[in-house]
Amino acid sequence: MYKVPPVEEQIGIELYSSITPGIGGALRRQIEDFGVIEITNREEGDEGKYLIAELTKHNWETHHLIRDISRILGISQKRIGFAGTKDKRAVTTQKISFYDVTEEKVEKINLKDVELKILGRSNRSVELGDLTGNEFVITVREIDLEKAELESRMQQTTESIKEQGGVPNFFGIQRFGAFRPITHVVGESIVRGDIEKAAIDYIAAAYPDEPEETRELREMVFTKRDYVEGLKGYPLQLRYERAMMHHLVSNPEDFAGAIETLPMNIMKMFVHAYQSYIYNTIICQRIKKGLPLNMAVVGDIVCFKNKSGLPDNSRIERVTEDNIDGMNNLVKRKRAFVTAPLIGYDTEIALGIPGEIERDVLEKLDVPLEGFKVPAMEKMGSKGLRREILLGVEPKYSISEDELNAGKYSVKLDFSLPKGSYATTVLREYMKVEPSRMS
Repeated sequence: MYKVPPVEEQIGIELYSSITPGIGGALRRQIEDFGVIEITNREEGDEGKYLIAELTKHNWETHHLIRDISRILGISQKRIGFAGTKDKRAVTTQKISFYDVTEEKVEKINLKDVELKILGRSNRSVELGDLTGNEFVITVREIDLEKAELESRMQQTTESIKEQGGVPNFFGIQRFGAFRPITHVVGESIVRGDIEKAAIDYIAAAYPDEPEETRELREMVFTKRDYVEGLKGYPLQLRYERAMMHHLVSNPEDFAGAIETLPMNIMKMFVHAYQSYIYNTIICQRIKKGLPLNMAVVGDIVCFKNKSGLPDNSRIERVTEDNIDGMNNLVKRKRAFVTAPLIGYDTEIALGIPGEIERDVLEKLDVPLEGFKVPAMEKMGSKGLRREILLGVEPKYSISEDELNAGKYSVKLDFSLPKGSYATTVLREYMKVEPSRMS
């Protein structure tokens, strides 16, 4: 099997599921190379307080754009609804709703690289529950292979993915930080009750892929705990670290308070990333033990499909000798999904060989289950849940000359994924490169 980059090993991804050679290449060499189209089951009508539009944006951060649109319309951001935050460095298309706003006002919005197309009206806003998945149209460039060899490698990997029923549902590098994979490290310290280490690591642990000046500043703060000098030197874009240091200047020992200066979604991300690291590790061990991802074995826990066709991790059932044939029939028909745990203080653990794998990983990583209650910051606690271990993806591709790089080729990949999953988990099987080439 091909060796994965060290940074992926740090986040619990120890292998590729395909044993085919990679094509190399790079992503996002231009904004148009990364296209995302939201998949939703909403149908709009002609009446209702909510005006529904299709938003296409080029190289815009979602929350920044919503803020600018709300200012133009003179309304609160709360009156604008959307189902999911999309990539900034991409061309993305999604539905958006406006409460009690006229078509004329929306049609007058004129922002660079933003298109709004009126779709109709509704009695309900666009919300997170409306998102079922995303279709990705992604171009890989700078591929330095002969065309015949490129075609062969693409075909081999596509066949491998088809045979396995998809790819492992890993949490990608974005979950942890592409250039500074720190979030799960901070999360582990929080779960272990070492809040000081969590805060200092987030503020000041240096990583090799950062700019040298930033690394040196982090190392100074890490060693000397000089937050005043840190605030003088840290660039403004490191706003979360700066907010934490501002707090520590006045409250040098209040590390929990420093973490609590962060937005709640950022705070919760730490524990979630630690859960994701453990989950990635468990999937890798399952693959190493030769257990399938697209078929249940005795002891597994499966979840079932909901009305939207997505896995419902609130409806789970154990696989036994008595029900395994029926369960695998449901798995084959994509009405049930084999799961692994996102560990918390009350997560169900599998039995049989899958359970042995899960318990072995928890033991080797010395995971403190009760620590997920996070008594120092209860809002960050997590009971845990189960998550499907396979992304049932069917990529399509085409090869052409790379018009940006003479003598090289590009590949356009088209595939759909359910919400909450990562396009890079598919692309890494084809490319087999450093994550920095995919960011």
